Amino acid sequence: MAYIGNTPAEKYASFLTETFTVSNTVNYNLSHAVSNENDIRLVINNVVQQPGSGKAYTASGTTLTLSEATQVGDVMYCVYLGRALQTVNPPNASVGNSQVEASMITGQTAEATIATDDTILIHDTSASALRKMTRANFVSGIGGTNTPIIYVKNNAASLSNNTTQKLTMNNEIIDTASAFASSKFTVPSGQNGKYYINLEVETFETADTINTVKGLIYKNGSVYAQGQQIDAASNHAAMRPSVDCIVSLVATDYIEFYIYVNGTDDLAANTSATIFKLIE
Repeated sequence: MAYIGNTPAEKYASFLTETFTVSNTVNYNLSHAVSNENDIRLVINNVVQQPGSGKAYTASGTTLTLSEATQVGDVMYCVYLGRALQTVNPPNASVGNSQVEASMITGQTAEATIATDDTILIHDTSASALRKMTRANFVSGIGGTNTPIIYVKNNAASLSNNTTQKLTMNNEIIDTASAFASSKFTVPSGQNGKYYINLEVETFETADTINTVKGLIYKNGSVYAQGQQIDAASNHAAMRPSVDCIVSLVATDYIEFYIYVNGTDDLAANTSATIFKLIE
């Protein structure tokens, strides 16, 4: 016989049954909760019992109560009239949210967080199949981290006039890889990549006669980038040049910071530098 739509599956279903271990008692526990005794058919010694109060048995929840106690040796079973056993898979696209247990998909809602060992379903196009993998494996190799991160400072560093000198950065605020030492950043092993580098310089002196300040970023002992501020009138007591750059670095490459000041009296500087690896 042909059908329009899904083929009925009832002919493949059978009712769930339960056989009891019988003793001299009127009280039994059901494996499945019921609304009342009409949800089950009770059979004792091949005789169907009449349900209802004042009759052979009553039932509520998982409690089954007989009107007369059974005897050892009796055979008793029940048929759950509201529960059927499906013996085949349901037709394609015939199951909705209300037909599955909530535990199948936690809360049947999107998860706000995901643990490292949680699994993720993906579709393998070459195999035309769903596959699962852990979150840790899924994100492995995607993107990266912007570490190491370096942030160092030096306040009121004493400067020499008309001299390019290395800045002593003696206050390490952040050094995630312990890669900054002796005022020098050295790229750790396995951390090749592109790095953002910034140097901030604030110079000052007491006679208001600074005319040139340069901040310089050195790579492997040579100038890589610089920024400067110039005042031909030489009437500044403070200047604040800054310099930043992006540079490709490999393991053992090193970065240092230098300053040049042209002024006259009691030259000093507050300096800070930031370094971090870019995510590619």
